[in-house]
Amino acid sequence: MNAKIDGRLAGKVAIVSGGAGGCGAAASQLFAAQGARVAIVDRNGDAAETLASQLRDAGLHAIGIGADVSRQADVQRAVNAARERYGNADILFNHAGTLIVKPFLDIDETEWDWLMGVNVKSMFLMTQAVLPQMLEKGRGSIICTSSISAVCATPGEVLYDATKGACHMFARAIAVEYRDRGIRCNALAPGFIRTPHGIRELKDLQAMGVDATEEAIAIQQGRLCEPSEVASAALFLASDESSFVNGTHLFVDNCFSAV
Repeated sequence: MNAKIDGRLAGKVAIVSGGAGGCGAAASQLFAAQGARVAIVDRNGDAAETLASQLRDAGLHAIGIGADVSRQADVQRAVNAARERYGNADILFNHAGTLIVKPFLDIDETEWDWLMGVNVKSMFLMTQAVLPQMLEKGRGSIICTSSISAVCATPGEVLYDATKGACHMFARAIAVEYRDRGIRCNALAPGFIRTPHGIRELKDLQAMGVDATEEAIAIQQGRLCEPSEVASAALFLASDESSFVNGTHLFVDNCFSAV
């Protein structure tokens, strides 16, 4: 891992939920390489600390914190640990999330509650815990990972689509409520991504009879998105380069949602 700091996030403190794998890990690495002090929060605490240790070995600043961000006590503990180590946060990347691919009539109430907890409640809890720190500073950038699934429905993903639709409006509403207090909040909406999570999604959709091969996805978005491309978009929203970008939905999907 190469450590080259060019200062786009120099002096800033970033918290990344779901930051130890896939696009979250790519963002944790990129934020740290751009000068941020990064708190990597992940349900897999060992993976979070392993990644943080690799970043520290490269001369960067990172800590790993194990937490289930759908649980308030875990969230508060993680946010407190990040603050004690690095001070008030400037950036919150609400990236933690997962999916269920299943026929709608087969979804039970526990699955609904679980996915809403992981994908939606976690944003509420993390934002509510971190936002007061940003208000103390009078500035902050919050990024919430949504999906093309917020606007493009897919068979077998009714529950997942609903959670991402909630993410879209959550980000927009936070932006409107806190714009005049120096807070920006935006949703990042990737297409299909080449991560273990993304490949599992394609396989689960194919098992339901949905045409979700890589060849089919290529027709809609050219190719699978790489995690680094999502991380780069998150970096833009986290940085001062997007200072007048607020309440938007940034699609990282190579035209999937445009056709």
